[in-house]
Amino acid sequence: MNVGTSRPALPRTVWALGFVSMFMDISSETVHALLPLFLTTTLGASVAMVGVIDGIAEATASIGKVFSGYVSERVGRRKPLILLGYGLGGASKPLFALAISPVFVLGARFIDRIGKGLRGAPRDALIADVTPLAMRGRAYGLRQALDTAGAFIGPLAAIGLMTIFADNMRAVFWVAALPGLVAVLLVIVAVKGREQRDGTASARTPIRWSDLRGLRGDFWAVIGIGVLFTMARFSEAFLILKANASGLPLMFSPLVLVAMNIVYSLGAYPAGALADARGPRLPLLAGLACLIGADALLAFDSGLAATFVGIALWGAHMALTQGLMSQLVAARAPEALRASAFGLFNLATGLTMLAASVLAGLLWDAAGPSATFVAGGAFALAAILLVARRPAH
Repeated sequence: MNVGTSRPALPRTVWALGFVSMFMDISSETVHALLPLFLTTTLGASVAMVGVIDGIAEATASIGKVFSGYVSERVGRRKPLILLGYGLGGASKPLFALAISPVFVLGARFIDRIGKGLRGAPRDALIADVTPLAMRGRAYGLRQALDTAGAFIGPLAAIGLMTIFADNMRAVFWVAALPGLVAVLLVIVAVKGREQRDGTASARTPIRWSDLRGLRGDFWAVIGIGVLFTMARFSEAFLILKANASGLPLMFSPLVLVAMNIVYSLGAYPAGALADARGPRLPLLAGLACLIGADALLAFDSGLAATFVGIALWGAHMALTQGLMSQLVAARAPEALRASAFGLFNLATGLTMLAASVLAGLLWDAAGPSATFVAGGAFALAAILLVARRPAH
């Protein structure tokens, strides 16, 4: 074999960050697969409270991402912020096992999502720092692949642990804390940070309000699409609650996330290829159509088989649409204003996620699961009409 033609190995730090993501995702998904039912069956929370807790958590993560990259650049070092982010995620896990009220769970979720918001941007920036340009696609692909593996392993582990512990969710949460601890230890011993020269001078505030006057109408249309789309795709906690209401036993409730993520992972690459070949508009329309189909099945059919078809369609819509809104933001914002454009988009969709999950929970409590999914389908239909009216380029 000609050694000179072999591909160079990815840096050790990239592998370390991939396994950090995997172990933290195992920990998080083991908890999240059971949390909606833990809140409603063990702590007696209403479905509206589930929506509030999940909405605040996801909004916190989205808004945290807006500012974490700026903080990383200001500090000039990646690893401390990465360690803080994963440390908060790991520290939050025992709090779920100790929770005595829904408010306690809200605090744990808030800490967890603050950690997620803090670590994402500096982690991705560190991968770029240590990886040659020609290898960055492989580097990010490896990290995402290991992260996705954690998204499978976590719910499957939850099923096995629920069997071992006879549906004792607190015991499962204690075990789920262990891979989170492994993730934090890996950051400490295996991730090598790289100091940034003159980080303070190069840091740019994520949103400059003075820039907003330079953003055109087609950008604000993307904001409108993003808000409608976020209102349509409320928290996946409602999928778990729906499956349980349709007859799925408690110990098998994590299968909801397993089924969704299988479709998501299998469809993500073909969807990306379609977006590269035809632009983001066609897969975005297809993804919204899948979401409308999912909502229709989940709203009007109470059978478990139909529920899982709806969950599969939900996974298909995620495969088709994740990341596409970022392409639209980049295409509609002038290059000099992109930092502010992305900051504003993430801020708007983060706040909208809170509103969407709260509304979904209130509708569920007031009128039942059908009302929640009908409302989601209505927002998806509004989004698809708005996308269809915009020019293709």
